[in-house]
Order: sequence, then structure tokens, then C-alpha cells
Amino acid sequence: MSIFWIVLVLISVFISHLLYTRYVPVKGIPCVEIDKNRSREKSTVDIRDYQEADNDKVEEAVVIPIPYLKRYFHEIPSKSVHIVASNHVEKNLAIRFLKQKGFEITGYTLTECKCKKKIEKLA
Repeated sequence: MSIFWIVLVLISVFISHLLYTRYVPVKGIPCVEIDKNRSREKSTVDIRDYQEADNDKVEEAVVIPIPYLKRYFHEIPSKSVHIVASNHVEKNLAIRFLKQKGFEITGYTLTECKCKKKIEKLA
């Protein structure tokens, strides 16, 4: 096998891994509204930018933007977590990372979600 084919295979594996971690959703994690009466054993982690999180605050949420998650994940108070994200890519990256670190993801909320259920609730 020539060097060309080995490099080509390695590049395609790398690109496939990047696409998988960003765009393929994690199964078994439901999209739910933020529970106002949530228990103290469950933390809400807002992974949006600081500006976006400040403009649309989620009460009692720990704000750790996705670029800072690897550095500050130890500041999340409990192992049971609800994720607040602005889009699917942020959500997928955060869920995969936190699951690797031993967190239980109970659900997520997307602020830019245009699904039917949210539109019906707003109307």
C-alpha cells in the first residue's frame, strides 16, 4: 500500500470522527423544557456564550460556555445535568464530553429550536 492511500485513509477517518461528534445526535437524551421545580440533585448547565446567556438568563444555571467546558467542568455541582444550548452542535459536543467525564445527562433545551412543540407552547 502506498503512502498516498494511508494518508488518505487517515484523513478520511479524522474527518468522519469530526463530523460524527458534531452532527450525529446522542441517542436517549430527550429535548425537554427547563423544569422550574427541579430538584437540587440536578444541575442546569448553560453552555451558550456569556452574552447570549446573560440576555436570556436561566435561573440557577451554571454558565460555562462550550469553549471553557473542558477547563471548568469540575465546577458543576452535581453529576446529574440538564444542558441549555443554542444549537445542536453545541449540545452534541457538550453531552459527549460530559458523559465521558461521568455525568448523567437528563435532558437538554435548545434556545434556537424551531420544533412544533415549542411553537405551540409559545402561541
